[in-house]
Amino acid sequence: MSEAQRSVAEFIRRFSDAYILQDGPFLTPLIAVSSCPPSPALFSVANSLSPNQDWGRFLKPFDAQLGEIVNHHLRAIQFFYSGRYADAYSAFEKSANVFLQEFRNWETAWALQPLYTIAYEIRVLAEKADQELASHGKNPEKLKGAGSFLMKVFGALATKGPKRVGALHVTCQLFKIYFKVTYMYYTGRLEVYNENFLAADQKLTYALTHCNPKRTSNIRMIVKYLVPVKLSLGILPKESLLERCNLPEYLNAVQALKRGDIRLLRRALSEHEDRFLKSGVYLVIEKLELQVYQRMMKKIYMLQKLKDPAKAHQVKMEVVVKASRWLEMDMDIDEVECIMAILIYKNLMKGYFAHKSKVVVLSKQDPFPKLNGKPVGD
Repeated sequence: MSEAQRSVAEFIRRFSDAYILQDGPFLTPLIAVSSCPPSPALFSVANSLSPNQDWGRFLKPFDAQLGEIVNHHLRAIQFFYSGRYADAYSAFEKSANVFLQEFRNWETAWALQPLYTIAYEIRVLAEKADQELASHGKNPEKLKGAGSFLMKVFGALATKGPKRVGALHVTCQLFKIYFKVTYMYYTGRLEVYNENFLAADQKLTYALTHCNPKRTSNIRMIVKYLVPVKLSLGILPKESLLERCNLPEYLNAVQALKRGDIRLLRRALSEHEDRFLKSGVYLVIEKLELQVYQRMMKKIYMLQKLKDPAKAHQVKMEVVVKASRWLEMDMDIDEVECIMAILIYKNLMKGYFAHKSKVVVLSKQDPFPKLNGKPVGD
């Protein structure tokens, strides 16, 4: 027998002994798949399991229920430590279902502590599985399945007798599942108000990904805050999304960023001032001006490049003043210089001023850096 086989056999022996002797404290750490650090026994078997390994012969001495519990549990460990979280969740749920069936038949409450760990693990594994599925463009459905499983656990506990005390623990796990989307939505909104756009993006995106697709009003509420966050990070939403979610107030802001037209942004702020103020995103939209000016400068640069590639990186302030006046903004050279200085300071434009000649000399390499999902100035 190899060292890996001995490790698997030892884990199965420990698990079965704890199960048969009804030793809850000893069994609990063997169930905690996602614990960090894992128990020594679980860590040892995790390093010994291989994809093609057959441990069926070690399970023959046990009854069918225990054999099924251990078999699926070992698969869950194997998948988890190889980063296959969706498969780990599915295997763990199969093991947990058989365990729950047996739990219903036990008269004593010896298995409450292991069942608490199962309830925790089923939620954590489901969250990791959904993240994995979402990253591959698949439907994140495991957390919903975890909620259904925990409802069955709750039903097994909400009876008379010593097991009833466990219902509160499972209820806490259910709260964390069913209210997590709501929690992420509200904390995401808070991050918007605090201008922590990276955190807001993460939380609101989570809420949108896990929101019931049939709840169109909830989706609209999330997107209403996610759009200004994405705009602040330099990510433009599709107009079809805004139309589908009935958010016309953002259309001009998106067009302003595309065209470098400050008039459109100011029109959006003027026409939808009440909506933006009520949502608390007015200042967020207003601060998009710098990105609009960056786009305007980029367009001027591209036009000069077509006319005279050798001097495209030298932009005269007079040209910027004329462009701003064409956009119905009465700005003088000093105001334009101020805006250019801010763009350079915020790393929205690479270059320097030649004050005597009133020229902005742009970098010949990547003069207009992309935000790439980072807030302005980071």
